[in-house]
Amino acid sequence: MSVTTAHSASAVPPADETPATGAAPTGDEGFWVEPGAVETRTPEAVPAPEVPAQSSGGTAPARPTSDETAPAGLDGAAEEAVDATPADGVDEQIARDAREFGVYARTGGWAFALKVARSVRPGGEMAGETPKVSAKHFAELAGCSPERVMRYYKAWDKAADDGMVPHFEALAPGEEVDLPDADVWLSYYSSRSSATSDRGTAITAAAEAEGIRPTKALEVAENPTALRAAILADPSTAQAARTALLDRLKEDPALQTELARDIARTDELKKAVASETQAASRIGYVRQIVENGQVKTPAGQVIDATAELRAEAERHLSLIDELDDDEDTGEWATEAYDTVKELVVQAVESDPELRVQERRTKFYSSLQKATKVFEELTLDDAVDLDAIYEDDMLERLEELQQALSTCIAALRKASPGE
Repeated sequence: MSVTTAHSASAVPPADETPATGAAPTGDEGFWVEPGAVETRTPEAVPAPEVPAQSSGGTAPARPTSDETAPAGLDGAAEEAVDATPADGVDEQIARDAREFGVYARTGGWAFALKVARSVRPGGEMAGETPKVSAKHFAELAGCSPERVMRYYKAWDKAADDGMVPHFEALAPGEEVDLPDADVWLSYYSSRSSATSDRGTAITAAAEAEGIRPTKALEVAENPTALRAAILADPSTAQAARTALLDRLKEDPALQTELARDIARTDELKKAVASETQAASRIGYVRQIVENGQVKTPAGQVIDATAELRAEAERHLSLIDELDDDEDTGEWATEAYDTVKELVVQAVESDPELRVQERRTKFYSSLQKATKVFEELTLDDAVDLDAIYEDDMLERLEELQQALSTCIAALRKASPGE
């Protein structure tokens, strides 16, 4: 697409012709006045926008230096063209704005990058070798920052390397060339200086991997307060942040530790984690039955699941798997767990051999726990028994001794040797 920032010569009257006036009709239609009889507007009579003088040592009048404001203005030929009053009677300032808008709409930032590319001398060239000026001098004339000029310069340089536009050396001041489409501009230009840092490079790469413009991600990274506000106010933003944090946790041990510490110090989070842990454990119990065909009894022994038990477990598990990510699984997990648990108990009680083994396993489990607890009960740390003595201590130990004696006697009667 061939787009220039200057308008065609036909927009400017020849030197030997008198410009037409833009006077509005007076109501006497058909009344004609000779051009010489009408007062013409000279260029001095038309207020022109302030344009910094191209001096070698001075600087341009101060202008906004915000890096977020696009450079304004066209080159000299275009200014002369838009200063002419349109034949249709539209205000010249409106026509000027429309023409400038049209240039930018077709080319985007390329129109301004061309101004930099043909006016700023490339690195390595001395001031006397070319009429071009340094980026700093160009910025002073433009009333903006040198950093902004260099961002346009670098964007053009990248595009030149890709063959999209001519290299700087091939351009002369005021030269016009074919420019790429506007929608290609953002592929080369970054409006933020942070994009060149290591952090910015990483953010840019991640944004490109997600299929979004790097400038969007960089803007968010530079405004953490705005990000916090969006997370607090918008559930969908909070959900996106949660998903991103989970993905980062997989490769960031430091973040894992910090998040675990935050959870441990927050009562509400501790309760929520405990509840979700219980639900996950119960779902895992049901899933084990479906996938492995085995189940653990209340006493702790592992047995083969019956066909009825596996079918019921599979039914409940399919219902849980169909839940949306944002739905609470706690109630569903409890119902599934209680159902299969009851079926396990029924399966054990219906099989005499399993029932006996279940009671044996339960007895051994209780005996091991009691033994461990009693072994931990010691008087070694008590230097003076008088200091720790309580009447109920002796009473409870005597009751425990009697219970043990009864249990021992019952086991001796059941012993095959007796």
